[in-house]
Amino acid sequence: MDNIIVGLKQSKKAVEANEVKLAYIAKDADYEITAPVLRLCNKKDITINREYNMKDLAKLCKIEVPTAIAVVTI
Repeated sequence: MDNIIVGLKQSKKAVEANEVKLAYIAKDADYEITAPVLRLCNKKDITINREYNMKDLAKLCKIEVPTAIAVVTI
């Protein structure tokens, strides 16, 4: 996937900067960790995809480490 940012801090910054059109939040990620980005995405009406688990989301992003959050930028 092109234009993808992986990880909590970088994803949150991109959402705050209005640079995101789609967010992936792993369905098995800890809610305490993902809640701030989830709230921001809801506030900014960004589509959230929760169909992947952390391992599959990592595969989608072509990385080897399981990830909780990834975003697709504009």
